[in-house]
Amino acid sequence: WLLRRGLRPLAVRVRTQSASAAGIAARLVEHPGVADVLYPGLPGHPGHAVAAAQMTGFGAMASIRVSGGENAAIATAAAVHLWKRATSLGGVESLIEHRASIEGPASPCPPDLLRLSVGLEHPDDLYADLDSALRAAQNP
Repeated sequence: WLLRRGLRPLAVRVRTQSASAAGIAARLVEHPGVADVLYPGLPGHPGHAVAAAQMTGFGAMASIRVSGGENAAIATAAAVHLWKRATSLGGVESLIEHRASIEGPASPCPPDLLRLSVGLEHPDDLYADLDSALRAAQNP
């Protein structure tokens, strides 16, 4: 019954989370603390055409490369309040992760990369939290 209960609102959750991720990704493209945004819903993403042909939405996962390198990325992840620092996907809460730290020295992930899983919190609140953390990391 728990599985059925969780699956009933899944379509609504996925649509909401995908729309929020798209809006946040679009705003982050212009952010001075972000060197690059990796999200297939952005027209400039190298896989955008394929994703647009195959998908009706672009999902709730995005990655950003933080200006200032690894230390700024770690500081950003440490400074957020709404985003939870965790390794997981598909939940209702927004998560942030510095993947290279999780995987260790042999990680293929760039050290300035943060992975974002957008949840059901209001996208304006999520962006404001991330914006504040990025600005704090750029000006310690």
